[in-house]
Formats: sequence, structure tokens, C-alpha cells
Amino acid sequence: MTRSLEQKIREELTLYARKIVAKGLVVGPGGNISAKAGDLMLLSPSGFALEDIEPHEWIRVEIGSGKILDTEVRPSSEVLMHLYAYRENPAIEAIVHTHPAYCIALTLVAQELPMLFPDQAALVGDVGFVPYVLPTTDLLADAVAAKVGQFNSILLENHGLVTTGKNLREAYYRTEVVEESAKIYLAAKAVGTPKALTDAEYKEIQSLESEAYRVQLLQKLQ
Repeated sequence: MTRSLEQKIREELTLYARKIVAKGLVVGPGGNISAKAGDLMLLSPSGFALEDIEPHEWIRVEIGSGKILDTEVRPSSEVLMHLYAYRENPAIEAIVHTHPAYCIALTLVAQELPMLFPDQAALVGDVGFVPYVLPTTDLLADAVAAKVGQFNSILLENHGLVTTGKNLREAYYRTEVVEESAKIYLAAKAVGTPKALTDAEYKEIQSLESEAYRVQLLQKLQ
């Protein structure tokens, strides 16, 4: 891995960290994001509001050993969750963990998110669910790792959302789509019984060439 590639990833992390805050997907120093850089992951530092992190401040951690290479400040307290997910599913290149209001609200009243609209079907697919586990623990890391082979988006009860992707852009837009899905579901449920897409309708959307093209664009390196 060249230094220029690592720098590029640092700049992308900084960009999407600020997008996350601008969209209201976290508040204060909440949430954490990471991306792979060869055998390392670059992870947000603990105690920093995401919009305040500069490119040089992302913490380098060896994925295989868990060794923290930058020690001036601590990595995110969810470092194990990120490490375990990368180890469990090597296809993952980026992880976004946020605390979106509608996603959290949904987990307080339901244990699943039905398939509601085309973007959800095409860009996300089925969403995983993890019952409440104490944050920052290896128990939460294990629970998330157990789901990352099957789901790219995982709701954490009373906690938030974890999304993964082939790059930060894909993981980030999955966060936006899941939060929008939760918002739509709760709004519909407040006035009636939401009509979910059938399995046939869901699969039909996923088979569209136009949707496959959009996904391919998201997965391209920027």
C-alpha cells in the first residue's frame, strides 16, 4: 500500500464523517467509522465529534493482531466491533456505525424492518437485527460479527445502526437508506398497517439492470 492510497482513505473518512454529522445521523461525539488500508484499518479516535476529525487523526490499527499503531489518543471504544467484522468478512472495506434517530426509534417497537421501497431493495436488501448488548464490549463485537456475513446493514436495539460496504460511499449511502426506511415505516405505522413489498416484488427490483448499474457505481473507488 502506498502512502498516497492511505492519504486518500484518510480524506474519504474525513469527508464522510462530516456528511454523517450534516445529515444528523449522530450527535455530539457519538458514532464511529473506519475503512481498510491494506492490512490496517483507519478508525475514528475516541471522544472526538466526527466532524472535528482531521485526515491525520484517524487511528491505524492492525486488523490481524489488533495492535494500535497510533497511541497519542485512543481509538473508538467500538474498536473490537470493527476488528471482528473485518476479520469475519474480508470482503468488507468500510464500516459506518451511527445513531440515527428513526433507526433507534424503530428498534424500540419492532425487531425487523420490512422491505418498503425500491432503493431499500436495491442498495440494502434485508436488514439484520441484534438485541440489546452493552456497547463497546466484546459481546457486541461478537453479535455484530455473527451478522456481517449475511447482512450489510444491522440494526442494534436501543443503540443504532451498523452498515458495511465495498467502500465508504456504499456504506454511507446504506446508512441514509436504512434511516429513510425506518422513517417511512414509523410514519406509515402511526396511521395504519404498512404495505411491504412482496418477496417477488423485492427480487424483481434486485434483478433490474439499472439497479445493478447503480450499485456498481457506488462500489467503484472514488
